[in-house]
This record gives sequence, C-alpha cells and structure tokens, in this order.
Amino acid sequence: MRILLIKTVSNTFGRRFLSTKNVRQVTHCIFDMDGLLLDTEQVYKKMITQLCANYGHQYTDKLMMKVLGGTEQRLSEILCKELKLPITPKEFRDQLLILGDTMLANAPLMDGAERLIRHLHTSKVPFALATSSSARSVDTKIASYKELFSYFNHMVMGSTDREVKFGKPHPDIFLVAAARFPDKPDPSKCLVFEDSPHGVTAGISAGMQVVMVPDPHLNKMLTTHATIVLPTLAKFQPEIFGLPPFK
Repeated sequence: MRILLIKTVSNTFGRRFLSTKNVRQVTHCIFDMDGLLLDTEQVYKKMITQLCANYGHQYTDKLMMKVLGGTEQRLSEILCKELKLPITPKEFRDQLLILGDTMLANAPLMDGAERLIRHLHTSKVPFALATSSSARSVDTKIASYKELFSYFNHMVMGSTDREVKFGKPHPDIFLVAAARFPDKPDPSKCLVFEDSPHGVTAGISAGMQVVMVPDPHLNKMLTTHATIVLPTLAKFQPEIFGLPPFK
C-alpha cells in the first residue's frame, strides 16, 4: 500500500481546509447526490420551509443540521416530533414528495461533477450512487441527465431500499453500495464523496475514506473527520488515491 500526503487547499471564501492526512489507494468510488452532484440542498430547504410554515413553524438552521443527509422518513419523523406538527411523519413525507415532483426537476449539476463522472467512466473505474433520497425523488432529479447517470454501476436509494436498515450517519448505505459491485470490493478500497457531516460519518464508519465537499457556510469543525476536504469536485485529484489522473 502506497501512502501519499495531501497538501492544504483554499477555496474562494478564503477558508483553509484539511491539511495533511495519509491516504490509501482505492479501486471503487461511491457518490452521494444532493449538494454534491446536484445543486438541490437549497431547493430542499425551500420545500421544507414551506411545509413547516403551513403549520406555523420555522425551519431553523438547527433543525436543518439534525436532518441533513438523512432519509426522507427520518427527516419527517424528526420534524414532526420537534415541531409537534398535527400530521403524521408519513403525511409530511407524502407532502414533501409531491413538492419535489416539480421543485427538484432540472436542478443544475455542481461544479466539477460531470467532468469527474465522465472521467471515471472512460477510465473504467467502477462507481455507484448512495443517496438518502427515494427512487421517486431520484427519478425526478436525474431526468435531465439520464445519459450521465447511466454510467453509474448501480444506485442505492436509502429511503426506499429495504437493505438499508438505518440511514446516515449509520454506515448501512455505503456497505450496501459496496456489496453490489460485481467484484464486491473490501470497504477499504472504496472512496466516498460526500457533502454532509452525517454522510462523512457514515462513510468513515463503513471503513472507507471520504472526500468531503461541504457547503461553504458549514462550520469548519464539522469537517474534521473527513479524509480530505475540498471546496469543489473540480479540485479533486484522482491520482492522490491511486486513480487514473485527468488527461
């Protein structure tokens, strides 16, 4: 196993990211979706804010941090309990899905996402999707990018996949994703790409390394458990993890 060192990088907001860490070579990649590949986090915030406002409540940043990266079921359970909403978690989730059918359509790709996906595809590096969203939401979000997302070996959708018993920050979704590659790689050979602290925790708990691309406003203290933190996928250097470099 070759050990490489990662230098510090800075983003356009002037923040310093993770300095130096040892990394392992990998053979497979697993991607989160929302806020990493697709710019949907602010859309979700608007959707949930609207639903909470319908019942006279505010969707605060504190609540957002509690549900970030989790399944639709878990999000609905937390909000219904915390805000004492007069509806069931299932009813809240159903309303969320209906809003998502229109509001999540045509979300733009995040910086560097398409380039990285196409590079891994042409380089024959196996990669999968591991999102907490449901199949219904994913279908809406990728409708405009069917060709690009057809390159994924498989997709694990935590809100509707029966094998995913617990959502992020539990490791289930990444372990399921790794097990579904035809060659069933050891988790240590998988590299996770995430934007949320809960997602990073899930990846690390699964025994994988994690590249984190957080929201620029996220507290830096919530990024320290990632293997490496980048301001954008466009800054990712595949060769650091033993993957083919960009041409």
